[in-house]
Amino acid sequence: METKSLNQAQLCLLETFAGARSEEEVDELTRVIRDYYDRKLEDELERLWDDGTLDQQRLDELRGQHLRTPYKA
Repeated sequence: METKSLNQAQLCLLETFAGARSEEEVDELTRVIRDYYDRKLEDELERLWDDGTLDQQRLDELRGQHLRTPYKA
């Protein structure tokens, strides 16, 4: 098994979650992080829509694609 070092962001998250005193605090921290990435994704989608990279035609094309990684037997 390969050993990997944690980066600064991962260490920060570990320290933050280690300080949580209840399951509710863990849930709240998780929600805050999820909301942050939701906003980042929305901003990027807006940017792509505004610059014309993404439009309804492209969304329709993507809807029909199967993008899952095939599993190895």
